[in-house]
Amino acid sequence: MSVKEPEDKAPFLDHLEELRKRLIVCLIAIAIGFLISYGFKEKIFQALMLPLIRALPPDQGKHLIYTAPHEAFLTYLKVSLLSGVGIAVPVIIFEFWRFVAPGLYEHEKKYLFPIVILSVLFFLGGALFGYFIVFPFGFKFFTSFASQYITPMISTKEFLSFAVRLLLVFGLIFEMPLVVFFLARLGLLSDKFLRRQRKYAVVLIFTVAAILTPPDVFTQILMAGPLLILYEVSVWIAYFFSKKREKVAEETSTSG
Repeated sequence: MSVKEPEDKAPFLDHLEELRKRLIVCLIAIAIGFLISYGFKEKIFQALMLPLIRALPPDQGKHLIYTAPHEAFLTYLKVSLLSGVGIAVPVIIFEFWRFVAPGLYEHEKKYLFPIVILSVLFFLGGALFGYFIVFPFGFKFFTSFASQYITPMISTKEFLSFAVRLLLVFGLIFEMPLVVFFLARLGLLSDKFLRRQRKYAVVLIFTVAAILTPPDVFTQILMAGPLLILYEVSVWIAYFFSKKREKVAEETSTSG
């Protein structure tokens, strides 16, 4: 046992070393993205605030506030960091798939590059959907409570936290078809399972939408609608690649 133990540990240590290298590359990419973004921090934050500014009442000052001496500075740092992560997303996704690639078959590795490209596009598509579609309606709902007795005075810290959470959620949600594709290729998920769980998925989707969006029906539908569509797309993706995998398995068994 003492002789074999180092041999057993070697593959695990190799994986840890590979993971360390991938993480270092990702951190370097984020650091470069942060430095680039910091030079444009005001413009980035202004662009992020634009849907909220447009939704504020006409008699309300078109600006946010900060309630602590360091809050604005930290907000700009967070904006630069988040923008840096956004710039580094292609590198992060690429390094993730490179880490996973050794565990794939040769015929599965050919999907690596398309998956990286689609992962980036789907994430950006989800974030843009949240920014251009959900933000205007959500902020309009929140600012609609303003009156002569109530005035919205939104801090930079609270706004950034709310905006980033929604953008990340929509970005990750739009990755659903790719995750299903990957699991279907590995044989871990089938269209039959997804079809059986459809009614539970619908309930879960509307529950998640109610938790993550402002408490008005229209905004919740704006999140639940794309989720439902993506779920149905995922069902067909799982169907196609499950059938393809079964066909390959049958051909292999027949030839054997």
